[in-house]
Amino acid sequence: MSLIKPTKNRKKTIYILIVSLAVVSGLVLANCEIKNETKPSPKPLTIAHKKSALDERKKWEASPDGIKYKAWEVSPEGKKVHASHDKIKSYLKAFTDMEAVVTSVTFQRKNAKSSGPKWLIVRINGEEYMMQYIPKDFEQLKSLKVNDKIIVRSRSAGYSPNHPYLILSGDYIARNNTVLFKRDFSKNNGC
Repeated sequence: MSLIKPTKNRKKTIYILIVSLAVVSGLVLANCEIKNETKPSPKPLTIAHKKSALDERKKWEASPDGIKYKAWEVSPEGKKVHASHDKIKSYLKAFTDMEAVVTSVTFQRKNAKSSGPKWLIVRINGEEYMMQYIPKDFEQLKSLKVNDKIIVRSRSAGYSPNHPYLILSGDYIARNNTVLFKRDFSKNNGC
């Protein structure tokens, strides 16, 4: 009879452990599902939203700024900037290294304040590109000189009729395997 009691106790212990494990597993899985459900899923734009965005674009295109931009787009300068974007868009999409040569560290737009943004101009595959930095970020690039060879990575680019070259975001810059600048995306929600 003494042999039967330990066996029953073992069965109870094993049963309690299995039930506890099942409860804990269920709670963990439920918590994971709740976390996944709280992430907002991107909703496709409705026809009304698309129409509204199109109407806004048409309004802008009819404005003086829009007319100026459209005229610039078809001008030789605009076409050149768009062509320079086509040359590097695969690098932007993949966020991969582009070999560049610094052509200016002192560029300043006409009528711009000296305390305003700082510009770095580089040549990539025979085309000029510009990158804008706030003065604090530009401090990290002060050691650069004209004709320095650097590696640039960029996530995006922008067009402007007020700028002579395509504007790259310049998110990463390295020289001789030393990182000089790396944009911290955690501070601005990845923008």
